Amino acid sequence: MINLAKKDVEHSLGKFLVTAMGVGMLLGIVLIMMGVYRGMVVDAEILIGDINADLWVVQENTLGPFAESSRIHEDLKNSISVVDGVKHSEAITFQNIQLPKGTMPIRVMAVGYDPFGSINPINQERLIEGSPLTKDHYQIVVSKETGFELHDEIVLARDTYEVVGITEKTVSSGGDLLVYISLKDAQKNQFLYSNNRVRSDRARGINNNDTTMVNAIIATLKDGYNVDEVANYIKEWKHKSVYTKKEQEDILTKNLIERAAKQIGLFTAILILVSTIIIALIIYTMTLEKMKEISIMKLIGIPNSIIIKMIIQETLLLGVLAFISGNIFSHLIYEKFPKRVVLEIPDAWMLFIVVLIASILSSFIGVKKVISADPAAAIGG
Repeated sequence: MINLAKKDVEHSLGKFLVTAMGVGMLLGIVLIMMGVYRGMVVDAEILIGDINADLWVVQENTLGPFAESSRIHEDLKNSISVVDGVKHSEAITFQNIQLPKGTMPIRVMAVGYDPFGSINPINQERLIEGSPLTKDHYQIVVSKETGFELHDEIVLARDTYEVVGITEKTVSSGGDLLVYISLKDAQKNQFLYSNNRVRSDRARGINNNDTTMVNAIIATLKDGYNVDEVANYIKEWKHKSVYTKKEQEDILTKNLIERAAKQIGLFTAILILVSTIIIALIIYTMTLEKMKEISIMKLIGIPNSIIIKMIIQETLLLGVLAFISGNIFSHLIYEKFPKRVVLEIPDAWMLFIVVLIASILSSFIGVKKVISADPAAAIGG
């Protein structure tokens, strides 16, 4: 039996392919939007994963440095280190700064840590050149994406830092590139006021220039200890908020990314709806263009079921080709985006199923037109 859909597509192959590519670009944007969300989740977990601390001790009644301001005294790490079950504890800071680079500064997050401490937040697998920090002052490890090279000098605040190491794929939960400086330098940059500010505060009777503050104390536990029990003990003993690694990840992925996820999800749903409408309009237009041929087929006795089958097959073929071109389009452009885009196979298969369902629903418009076609119109010229 002759496949009517095959013959019809071959008759207008160029137009059919261009149409599928146009719809495919729209579906490609849908895949990119899914990838943007996946990238946000990956970015949120990079820093926490690299630090790999079991406990995060932060200012009381706060969610920690990734969600809101948190300031605690550095010497708290000494008290935490003697808690039963704690193996290592270190102080750490986080601060968004601007790195001077040509005419356009680069926004980064600076992680301050003790180079001689027991917890190093720099993942050795991400360190592609140079070494971690080896001094207490004036050294910096930067991300490759900043464009700096080994032994470059960077001016921050009132000091000059030498680039001693370069990492790759290191970003904060917000997608900002990470740089690493010593804890002492980080405390000076974040908590030390300028001389003019200090004099002004003293004239006002304010004498609060404590540079021994940090944003969090991180700790690792000895084997065999329950992380929740140790966390609860520190909460009761030191009156601080304490989060496990899992809880800190939840804060990032649920509290901070949840609203962005809803927005991306809504935008993705709108794009899918628009794609469905466009496919429906295309099939309706294609059906209208061959109404005379459809009337002739009905006049010579071809049943509606065969004609309807042709419409549905063309619609599904259009959807499949659009999905394929959309995948190709998304994989060609996703690396051009400034923030991480992660394209995953399960997302693509989910979109494929949605496209098939949308194509079948869209074909109903053309089917309705076929059923209502009058065979006598074939004679009317």
